[in-house]
Amino acid sequence: MKKLSVFVFLMPLFVSAQTHYWNEKTQLIPWRLPLVSDSKNIEYIDLDKDGDPDILKTTILDGIPIMWIDDDDDMKYGDLEGDQDNDCLLVDKNRDGKFAGPMDLSIDWTDTNGDGIADVQLLVINGDINTRSFFDWKSDVMYMIDFGEKDGIHNFINWNDLVMGGWEHSGYSNFYTDYHGNTLFLKMSASSFRINDLRYSWENPFIFYDEDNDGLSEMAIRLVDMPIFRPSKDYVGKVNYPYGMTDTQKNNPKMDSLFKGVDSERDIQFSKQISWVSIAWDLDNDNGQSNEFDFDMSLCFSGEGFNYADQVHTFKNMKGLAAADSLLYDSRWRHNDQLIYTDQKSAYPSIFKKGKWNSCWMTFDEDDDCNRWERVELYEPKNLWKIGRSSGGLDNNNQADAIGDRGEFDADNSGKGRLYIAPFDGRIHLLGAEWGTWRIDMSAACFQGYGGLYAPATSFERLTKNPERCATIRYSDTNKNGFIDCIEYDLDGDTIFEDKVSLMELGIDDKASIIETGNMNYRSMNKLFSKLTNEMWMRAEKVVKIAEKQGISSSWYAFWKQPRTINEHYQYAYWLTFYLYKDMCHKALLSGDKSLKIKLDKAYYSGDWGTFHN
Repeated sequence: MKKLSVFVFLMPLFVSAQTHYWNEKTQLIPWRLPLVSDSKNIEYIDLDKDGDPDILKTTILDGIPIMWIDDDDDMKYGDLEGDQDNDCLLVDKNRDGKFAGPMDLSIDWTDTNGDGIADVQLLVINGDINTRSFFDWKSDVMYMIDFGEKDGIHNFINWNDLVMGGWEHSGYSNFYTDYHGNTLFLKMSASSFRINDLRYSWENPFIFYDEDNDGLSEMAIRLVDMPIFRPSKDYVGKVNYPYGMTDTQKNNPKMDSLFKGVDSERDIQFSKQISWVSIAWDLDNDNGQSNEFDFDMSLCFSGEGFNYADQVHTFKNMKGLAAADSLLYDSRWRHNDQLIYTDQKSAYPSIFKKGKWNSCWMTFDEDDDCNRWERVELYEPKNLWKIGRSSGGLDNNNQADAIGDRGEFDADNSGKGRLYIAPFDGRIHLLGAEWGTWRIDMSAACFQGYGGLYAPATSFERLTKNPERCATIRYSDTNKNGFIDCIEYDLDGDTIFEDKVSLMELGIDDKASIIETGNMNYRSMNKLFSKLTNEMWMRAEKVVKIAEKQGISSSWYAFWKQPRTINEHYQYAYWLTFYLYKDMCHKALLSGDKSLKIKLDKAYYSGDWGTFHN
């Protein structure tokens, strides 16, 4: 190897005593890299001998070596640090003398259009070189990319502990990392030196859309390329198949051949297929201060998906200063000026027009308590009654609500992610779902969240204890035409359905107009929700008048008669209608008026109260 010739200049900025940076290890938010403790402890290196430095080396936090690479050649002697438009920061966390190596932290900023604000930030967190498991959750290669905004916000780093704090937030959901607005990220939880082709990623990408230019996100799409891992003795008993791998990948008998000729240190490849996606909507657009994320509905697709290898994106100014490569353990990501991912414009149409999916799930946040940045966390089609993370129930997902959400499951994707407004409740349902269920949480008392300040990614928590029981409604498509026709109720939470209603037995047509989800954009989804909510409220007002005529006082439900927001109109309309319907049914049964009971049932489950006569 040719020896690198450099010019090293040691220059004290001024004579001063050593002093720790003022916000080092305090209890205040550590927004920035601590400034050097001793201005004399700065080394400048002029790689190209043009009279200005290209490298700045010093130490922080009691001796941790750091190095700045000046990729846009604007560093000056006397600078205390590099800049955050086109420079690269490397932190030798384990102090082994190697930058961008095992256990190290690296951050690279790119300003693609020369306006002085970085559009792309690359974060490389490397783990132990001996870690050869599927995902190394202590490691990340993560690109944050702004599109259509210039806020300068990227990943949040806890500079006291030199760790990424992407889940840290103020209040419930004002996240410090840039999940707000028009932005996206690409992410793989692994060390950079394990990944064969760094142009691809696992979350590829996670996209956030600001549809009303308020700086917050009204829609999010997560697209996943499930990585392929090199067979290893460490995988014995794990079969080398992480959750989410497609059958094509699982049944590949020549997994070793996929890594033929690949450096032994590289044990991760990508399939170049998006095989899992989720879409989340803030249907009522009620996000705001102290409620920055409030997604109401999510769809999840899984299957063969679609190939995205043609989605090549080239970034100006992304390649780093090649002369500095010899100073890095793994410099391959410094050579990248291309990333391959499904971008913000093509993601939604690709899901519906290109995707080949085996299943579709829907989750609706009926109690409107979801404050997560990614979506309404998905219920899984598992045991109806088991409650608790990883317990095999609907909320098996660690991040799902124990109760309060409604899940519907189309196991064969026969409905292709399309939706409809059911006549029996006026709400959005998933076309083709064989069954679904709603675990009721009327007071939004049980919800999920994240751990405390600077908590690691593994500390996802539910903020309340799991309830011992809850009211449950189960929905079924018994005639297999894609629409729900059977509703069962367990309102006392004893796991026994005490009431069952068949639309077919009532002579009610279960079919409804189909919503072509793939042709909808955010604004049309928002209008759809506003329209159905208005119709639900008008229905509730009719029921109030009918109940009053029957001698049922609606004053008991005065709270629900005064909604203030769109979502309150949505929730209160459902419950006001349901309670008054049940009260009228009770009075009819007390008087032995079976014909009135049947009329009430037909009016309620058809949604047609206009022709109801006492």
